[in-house]
Amino acid sequence: MFFSELFHSIQGEGSLAGTESVFVRTSGCNLRCWFCDTRYTSWEPEGEHRPWEEVADEVLAIDCEHVVVTGGEPLLQSEVQPLVARLREAGRHVTIETAGTVFLDVPADLMSISPKLENSTPDDADWREKHERLRDNPETIRRLLSLGPYQLKFVIDAPADLDDVEQWLTRFPAIERDRVWLMPQATAAEMITERRDWLAEAAEQRGLHVSPRLHVEWWGNVRGK
Repeated sequence: MFFSELFHSIQGEGSLAGTESVFVRTSGCNLRCWFCDTRYTSWEPEGEHRPWEEVADEVLAIDCEHVVVTGGEPLLQSEVQPLVARLREAGRHVTIETAGTVFLDVPADLMSISPKLENSTPDDADWREKHERLRDNPETIRRLLSLGPYQLKFVIDAPADLDDVEQWLTRFPAIERDRVWLMPQATAAEMITERRDWLAEAAEQRGLHVSPRLHVEWWGNVRGK
């Protein structure tokens, strides 16, 4: 598998925020969100090719119940299937973080889907059309939702993005609003502070959650945290 990094930290986002976790970060992505905070796995993917068995052994050597398989876009890599199966057989709770544009039959303890809204589209001429074409795949979302417990995380950059979230949700009436998280677009703690108040008010009005970004608040946008 094309592998970027493995580290032991805390989950900073969503329903498991604050949970001690081991992160397995794959490299490579089919999208090019302008606000991507891990460009070393998307715009300029880097890393090494490693056997999934070796990665699994390294994870299991760490005494930690929760594992997060993230990227990049981890579901682009078929090796994620046996990796997740091995970790779950060993009793680990596995979260898969995906943009919801690619389907891979990988049951997980939590499918954490972050659909990309129009606000994610880059200005880059080489990527704009491709990103727009790939970022919204309703059928793939439906298939991923069937794999196990789920949560949805939407990156919010401006108040207008909230209307896009509502429009997106109308296509999926079965989705429980209690599983939807609004996440401030931010690469620094000050950016989270700027968005926190109006985002919290908007979320309460809509019956949605606001996701923290603890790793950004505590350490900033750095690797291995």
